[in-house]
Amino acid sequence: MPTPTYTKSGSKATTAAKLDKSVFDVEVKNHALIKQAYVAYQANGRENLAKTLKRGEVRGGGKKPWKQKGTGRARFGSIRVPIWRGGGITFGPLGKENYSRKMTLKSKRQAIRHALSVNNKNIVVADIPEFKEAKTSEAAKFFEKIGAKRNTLLVVNKKPDNLMQATNNLKNVKVVTDMYMNVFDVMNADMIVIEAKSLEVIEKWLGASAQAAKETK
Repeated sequence: MPTPTYTKSGSKATTAAKLDKSVFDVEVKNHALIKQAYVAYQANGRENLAKTLKRGEVRGGGKKPWKQKGTGRARFGSIRVPIWRGGGITFGPLGKENYSRKMTLKSKRQAIRHALSVNNKNIVVADIPEFKEAKTSEAAKFFEKIGAKRNTLLVVNKKPDNLMQATNNLKNVKVVTDMYMNVFDVMNADMIVIEAKSLEVIEKWLGASAQAAKETK
């Protein structure tokens, strides 16, 4: 499966790279697995910050608001009961909730294959420049030359300091290493730029040969 290939200067190479069909052109009959992995990524990155106070944790309320009998009003022992304003919260979040979701390793990898296959028309392979001066303008020019104008996912083998400094201020560019690629980033990218070295790693990691080796174990 051929895909556009670019040199370090941003010009189109004469020969196109070939993508492994067992990774980038898988038949996706049901998108449920992609959604499951997408939601799991969001859930596992969720910070549990919400916390409410129970009746016993709210300050005050030690004195009975009025005497038990003779007032004609309902009896109350504290102003911090849940039905009073400013009182404790019933069944509120305690800050101990676990929102994480688990997926098997096999499901995760299949979900990535499906995501790459759905978005394979937006995949290009490129030799990433070294960005010796580590300037944002250098990175911006490179991405402009290869046609990456909107949300761009850059998949590299390593994250050198020069590359990160040059791309940190580009809001539409996200850099990930090949072994940490996930469904969330793939599905949200308008263009996926894969480094030539990373393409080999991804195909070894997710390709047909890797699947066959695991099944024989």
